Amino acid sequence: MRECSNIVPMGIRYYAYAFDADQTGQALADPRSMIGADPLADTLGLQPGFTSGVTDFEQSLPERDLLYLDKSWRYMQELTAPVSAEVTPRPAYRMFEGDVTHCSDGWAPWVRAVPPDEVAIIAADLAGISLHVMATAQPARSEGSQTDYEIEYLKSAVEFVTRLAATNRGLVYLIG
Repeated sequence: MRECSNIVPMGIRYYAYAFDADQTGQALADPRSMIGADPLADTLGLQPGFTSGVTDFEQSLPERDLLYLDKSWRYMQELTAPVSAEVTPRPAYRMFEGDVTHCSDGWAPWVRAVPPDEVAIIAADLAGISLHVMATAQPARSEGSQTDYEIEYLKSAVEFVTRLAATNRGLVYLIG
Protein backbone atom coordinates (compact mmCIF):
# COMPACT_ATOMS: atom_id res chain seq x y z
CA MET A 1 0.00 0.00 0.00
CA ARG A 2 1.25 3.47 -0.85
CA GLU A 3 1.80 5.86 2.00
CA CYS A 4 -0.35 8.93 2.27
CA SER A 5 2.54 11.33 2.69
CA ASN A 6 1.92 13.20 -0.58
CA ILE A 7 -1.59 14.39 0.12
CA VAL A 8 -3.00 16.54 -2.67
CA PRO A 9 -5.56 19.20 -1.67
CA MET A 10 -7.41 19.62 -4.99
CA GLY A 11 -9.46 17.41 -7.33
CA ILE A 12 -8.00 14.24 -8.79
CA ARG A 13 -6.44 14.89 -12.19
CA TYR A 14 -4.15 13.16 -14.71
CA TYR A 15 -0.71 14.37 -15.79
CA ALA A 16 1.82 12.57 -18.02
CA TYR A 17 5.41 13.73 -18.39
CA ALA A 18 7.63 12.53 -21.25
CA PHE A 19 11.17 11.30 -20.74
CA ASP A 20 13.96 10.39 -23.14
CA ALA A 21 14.89 6.75 -23.70
CA ASP A 22 18.23 7.16 -21.91
CA GLN A 23 16.27 8.09 -18.74
CA THR A 24 14.23 4.85 -18.73
CA GLY A 25 16.19 3.28 -15.87
CA GLN A 26 15.68 6.31 -13.65
CA ALA A 27 11.99 6.57 -14.60
CA LEU A 28 11.33 2.91 -13.76
CA ALA A 29 13.30 3.07 -10.51
CA ASP A 30 11.79 6.34 -9.31
CA PRO A 31 8.86 7.49 -11.46
CA ARG A 32 8.11 10.44 -9.17
CA SER A 33 11.52 11.95 -9.99
CA MET A 34 10.34 12.56 -13.56
CA ILE A 35 7.28 14.59 -12.54
CA GLY A 36 7.30 18.32 -11.92
CA ALA A 37 7.16 19.64 -8.37
CA ASP A 38 3.67 21.04 -8.98
CA PRO A 39 1.89 19.39 -11.95
CA LEU A 40 -1.14 21.68 -11.78
CA ALA A 41 1.11 24.73 -11.91
CA ASP A 42 2.89 23.18 -14.92
CA THR A 43 -0.43 22.83 -16.75
CA LEU A 44 -1.71 26.29 -15.86
CA GLY A 45 1.52 28.17 -16.54
CA LEU A 46 2.02 29.21 -12.93
CA GLN A 47 4.98 29.01 -10.56
CA PRO A 48 5.18 25.77 -8.51
CA GLY A 49 3.44 26.16 -5.17
CA PHE A 50 1.29 29.05 -6.36
CA THR A 51 -1.47 30.24 -4.06
CA SER A 52 -2.60 33.05 -6.32
CA GLY A 53 -1.47 34.51 -9.56
CA VAL A 54 -2.28 35.53 -13.07
CA THR A 55 -1.93 33.14 -15.98
CA ASP A 56 -2.76 32.75 -19.63
CA PHE A 57 -3.47 29.05 -18.95
CA GLU A 58 -0.65 27.99 -21.28
CA GLN A 59 1.35 25.02 -20.03
CA SER A 60 4.79 25.84 -18.66
CA LEU A 61 6.18 22.84 -20.53
CA PRO A 62 5.81 22.19 -24.27
CA GLU A 63 2.99 19.85 -25.37
CA ARG A 64 5.64 17.33 -26.43
CA ASP A 65 6.66 17.00 -22.74
CA LEU A 66 3.39 17.17 -20.81
CA LEU A 67 -0.10 15.78 -21.27
CA TYR A 68 -2.90 17.02 -19.04
CA LEU A 69 -6.18 15.12 -19.11
CA ASP A 70 -7.82 16.96 -16.23
CA LYS A 71 -10.56 14.73 -14.81
CA SER A 72 -11.25 12.87 -18.08
CA TRP A 73 -8.71 10.19 -17.09
CA ARG A 74 -11.48 8.15 -15.48
CA TYR A 75 -13.35 7.99 -18.76
CA MET A 76 -10.15 7.03 -20.60
CA GLN A 77 -9.64 4.34 -18.00
CA GLU A 78 -13.18 2.99 -18.51
CA LEU A 79 -12.75 3.17 -22.29
CA THR A 80 -9.62 0.99 -22.24
CA ALA A 81 -10.28 -1.26 -19.22
CA PRO A 82 -11.21 -4.92 -19.55
CA VAL A 83 -14.93 -5.64 -19.38
CA SER A 84 -14.30 -8.43 -16.87
CA ALA A 85 -11.46 -9.99 -14.91
CA GLU A 86 -11.19 -12.76 -17.51
CA VAL A 87 -10.56 -10.36 -20.38
CA THR A 88 -7.16 -8.86 -21.15
CA PRO A 89 -7.20 -5.06 -21.10
CA ARG A 90 -6.41 -3.06 -24.23
CA PRO A 91 -2.73 -2.07 -24.43
CA ALA A 92 -3.79 1.57 -23.93
CA TYR A 93 -5.14 0.70 -20.48
CA ARG A 94 -1.53 0.66 -19.28
CA MET A 95 -1.54 4.43 -19.73
CA PHE A 96 -4.62 5.00 -17.57
CA GLU A 97 -4.61 2.16 -15.05
CA GLY A 98 -4.50 3.06 -11.38
CA ASP A 99 -6.18 5.22 -8.81
CA VAL A 100 -5.30 7.27 -5.79
CA THR A 101 -4.95 5.71 -2.35
CA HIS A 102 -7.63 7.23 -0.14
CA CYS A 103 -6.60 8.33 3.35
CA SER A 104 -8.36 9.95 6.26
CA ASP A 105 -7.23 13.42 5.17
CA GLY A 106 -7.13 13.11 1.38
CA TRP A 107 -5.29 10.77 -0.97
CA ALA A 108 -1.86 9.78 -2.20
CA PRO A 109 -1.36 9.86 -5.97
CA TRP A 110 -0.82 6.90 -8.29
CA VAL A 111 2.40 7.15 -10.28
CA ARG A 112 3.67 4.82 -13.02
CA ALA A 113 6.46 4.84 -15.60
CA VAL A 114 5.85 3.45 -19.09
CA PRO A 115 9.03 2.72 -21.09
CA PRO A 116 9.38 3.77 -24.75
CA ASP A 117 8.74 0.28 -26.18
CA GLU A 118 5.37 0.12 -24.39
CA VAL A 119 4.49 3.68 -25.46
CA ALA A 120 4.68 2.60 -29.11
CA ILE A 121 2.18 -0.22 -28.45
CA ILE A 122 -0.10 2.11 -26.50
CA ALA A 123 0.04 4.74 -29.27
CA ALA A 124 -1.07 2.25 -31.92
CA ASP A 125 -3.91 0.96 -29.75
CA LEU A 126 -5.12 4.38 -28.62
CA ALA A 127 -5.14 5.68 -32.20
CA GLY A 128 -7.42 2.78 -33.13
CA ILE A 129 -10.19 3.77 -30.73
CA SER A 130 -13.00 5.08 -32.90
CA LEU A 131 -15.86 7.35 -32.01
CA HIS A 132 -18.07 4.26 -32.27
CA VAL A 133 -16.03 2.53 -29.57
CA MET A 134 -16.30 5.65 -27.43
CA ALA A 135 -20.05 5.84 -27.91
CA THR A 136 -20.61 2.21 -26.95
CA ALA A 137 -18.09 2.08 -24.10
CA GLN A 138 -20.36 3.82 -21.66
CA PRO A 139 -24.15 4.00 -21.36
CA ALA A 140 -25.82 7.12 -22.70
CA ARG A 141 -25.59 9.98 -20.26
CA SER A 142 -28.13 12.53 -19.21
CA GLU A 143 -27.95 16.21 -20.04
CA GLY A 144 -24.50 17.62 -19.36
CA SER A 145 -22.73 14.89 -21.32
CA GLN A 146 -18.99 15.29 -21.45
CA THR A 147 -18.58 13.46 -24.76
CA ASP A 148 -17.06 16.44 -26.61
CA TYR A 149 -14.75 17.09 -23.65
CA GLU A 150 -13.67 13.44 -23.60
CA ILE A 151 -13.16 13.30 -27.38
CA GLU A 152 -10.86 16.33 -27.21
CA TYR A 153 -8.84 14.78 -24.38
CA LEU A 154 -8.65 11.45 -26.23
CA LYS A 155 -7.32 13.31 -29.29
CA SER A 156 -4.73 15.01 -27.09
CA ALA A 157 -3.69 11.67 -25.62
CA VAL A 158 -3.36 10.10 -29.07
CA GLU A 159 -1.26 13.02 -30.32
CA PHE A 160 0.96 12.91 -27.22
CA VAL A 161 1.76 9.19 -27.31
CA THR A 162 2.12 9.23 -31.12
CA ARG A 163 4.79 11.94 -30.78
CA LEU A 164 6.48 10.00 -27.99
CA ALA A 165 6.49 6.77 -30.00
CA ALA A 166 7.94 8.56 -33.05
CA THR A 167 10.81 9.94 -30.97
CA ASN A 168 11.38 6.81 -28.81
CA ARG A 169 10.33 8.47 -25.56
CA GLY A 170 8.58 7.06 -22.52
CA LEU A 171 6.15 8.61 -20.08
CA VAL A 172 5.49 8.81 -16.40
CA TYR A 173 1.95 9.55 -15.33
CA LEU A 174 0.41 10.73 -12.13
CA ILE A 175 -3.21 10.37 -11.12
CA GLY A 176 -3.75 12.64 -8.18
